[in-house]
Amino acid sequence: MTSSTTLTQRRKEFTRLDIARSAARLFAADGVSAVTAERIADGAGVSLRTFYRYFRTKEESVAPLLSVGADQWRQALADTGPGDPRTAIPQVIRALLDVDGGAEDSTRRMMRGLLRAAAEDDALLAVWDRVNRDSEERLQEVITGLVPEVDPLAARLMAAAATDAVRIGFEHWAADAGCSEPPAELAVRAFEQLSRGILLHG
Repeated sequence: MTSSTTLTQRRKEFTRLDIARSAARLFAADGVSAVTAERIADGAGVSLRTFYRYFRTKEESVAPLLSVGADQWRQALADTGPGDPRTAIPQVIRALLDVDGGAEDSTRRMMRGLLRAAAEDDALLAVWDRVNRDSEERLQEVITGLVPEVDPLAARLMAAAATDAVRIGFEHWAADAGCSEPPAELAVRAFEQLSRGILLHG
């Protein structure tokens, strides 16, 4: 692979993420039905033709942004090294999802609005569900690498518990405007309950 090819790929990824951020901001602010592909493209500073070069639908355009978060989460867990994921996963959740003082930064506000929009739009919800499913499958590989001779079913169950805990934590937090518990703590609490009873070695 040449350096020019690598640079081209990076530019494509940057463009995809710029479009995804534009879509997420607009969906969070206005809801899916009020947003067009043209508005998303304008917000990202690209042409409508470029938008459709990367995405078939407006809803699919948020997937790269959601996937980046999932990639960071898996890499952070992999970096913890061999050990019991029941100990490492809550630590990683808190490290990546915690918000100082419980205050929401712009990313959290966008995520809350995006998940509320997804709850009202089947196509956007399908994208959110697909990203979580993909993340679960890859997380299973990470857990298999962290736990020597782990039971394959247990690795899958642990990956499902971790992925669903984060998903449920965010969805619960986004749906309840009066929720005082941050998404990280909701996710940790969900994981502790979902992972209880999983026997890593069969």
